[in-house]
Amino acid sequence: MIMKKIAASENIENFYQKDYIYVDKTEYIFKLIENNERIFISRPRRFGKSLTLNIIGTLFEKGVEPYFKDTWIYDKWDKETYPVLHLNFLDYTTSDIELFKQSLCQQLRNFFGSIGINSYIDDKEPNNLIRNIFFAMPDGMQIVLLIDEYDCQLTANINNPELYEKFRLFIRELYAVLKGKKQIRFIAVTGVTRLKDVSIFSVGSDIIDISYDHAYSKMIGFTRDEIKKFYLDYLRLGVSYEKHKDISEVTDSEIEEFLDRMAEQYNGFSFDEFNENTVFSTYSVNRFLLSLSMKQKVVFGDYWYENGGVPTILKNYLETHELNAENLLSSEITVPYDDFANPTTLLNINENVLMCQTGYLTLKSDINPSSYVITLGTANDEVRRSVSRLVSLRFISQDFFLNPESRISFDTCSADELISHLNKLLATVSYNKYPIKSESVLRTLLQFYFLGRALDVRVESHNSKGRSDLFINFPKRRIIIELKYASGEREEKNKLKEAEDQILENGYGLENLGDRELIRIACVFNGADDKREIKVYSIV
Repeated sequence: MIMKKIAASENIENFYQKDYIYVDKTEYIFKLIENNERIFISRPRRFGKSLTLNIIGTLFEKGVEPYFKDTWIYDKWDKETYPVLHLNFLDYTTSDIELFKQSLCQQLRNFFGSIGINSYIDDKEPNNLIRNIFFAMPDGMQIVLLIDEYDCQLTANINNPELYEKFRLFIRELYAVLKGKKQIRFIAVTGVTRLKDVSIFSVGSDIIDISYDHAYSKMIGFTRDEIKKFYLDYLRLGVSYEKHKDISEVTDSEIEEFLDRMAEQYNGFSFDEFNENTVFSTYSVNRFLLSLSMKQKVVFGDYWYENGGVPTILKNYLETHELNAENLLSSEITVPYDDFANPTTLLNINENVLMCQTGYLTLKSDINPSSYVITLGTANDEVRRSVSRLVSLRFISQDFFLNPESRISFDTCSADELISHLNKLLATVSYNKYPIKSESVLRTLLQFYFLGRALDVRVESHNSKGRSDLFINFPKRRIIIELKYASGEREEKNKLKEAEDQILENGYGLENLGDRELIRIACVFNGADDKREIKVYSIV
């Protein structure tokens, strides 16, 4: 069977020329342009912001022929063409504002020269140069302006307040020059962050922030229905590999079940003020489906995190800030409405709002000023593992993961080997960054570690009689770990007995066990300053 290719491009012309699958978003884009002249939209990295801008630019510059054949917009777009100035701030330096200005000025000169605007007073300051060029443009002439990743220089300097302030002031001045200018037919700006201190979003701004607008909440990202429509051949292929059956024999119910599992991994991102619509990560879906077609095997990889690891903004933030690790494991995290809706500056942004803007958290409630708080949480299993990996790398030495002696096969190791492994791990934890002073702190740390290793781990898993501390499932084995905390050696024996009794009395691990091997370990962590390890344990 010949299938259309999955794209790895941010240019709609490539989709047409190479016959890539294009998930048609042109209806949203048409309505966006019909109803707005100046817009801003924020999304996490690799979600499709740049492709969206490219489509807008191509429509304005070239119209629908031939790149939009078979799309919704093809017979509806009748607007005249305009020169399109596309500025991507990722292309410019983040460490030298004067060099940044030089590069931007040169691109402005090149662009306006290419459309015949040459008789203007030159200037080394981009804002003055734009003002002079606009003055020299013939009356009635307009351009379309697209600015991608407007906040790149700000996010790169979150730990450099002096340079951050210089770039912030530049952006304010740039927008002041652009605001309300008749020479601009349409403006679209994208970025990761929404910051009130750059004036783009201030009171009186004519740029409309549609980041959480219900009408455009599905414009960037894939919906379940879109995946089923545009990637149906790949879904059938995935089911056929798993079920070892011919593609022609794959049923609709099998496809729905396959989509259910994809949703657990890659769906759940909400950019909807009413919290009604969710979308899948575009990058993760494309990589997953491309992988299964090439490897002829279904593997739910962590593509979102693996694509560059920690976003630059979050990496820079973590150099000087600590995350509330236990908070990140909560299914619901509340932040003040104003912190979410009106973040002022990256220099003192609410950490959970930053985690949301970078994609590690997402909306779990509507955005309602009268409720005073916004609820956030992780979108899906892929992101949950990414958060765990992010946090575990903050507290556990990188050397531990690189050391061959620290490697272990959890689905075959003995209880002794497992406890030895956990003690090696705990020995690398910075006491200053993560003091283990209670059972809950220890449990949280181990949960982050196991989740970061992509294991099926559950904390305080319920059965009819109680809740086990750590519950780890493998295809052929189940490990139960009941943790107790002791502040000194005298408590160890009683605490171990307490853990053993809980396992036996509550029947931890027996529910839906099937033919799995069951290993149940009672263990006691001694938190004394000269110990800080699991001192006693037993197999129950």
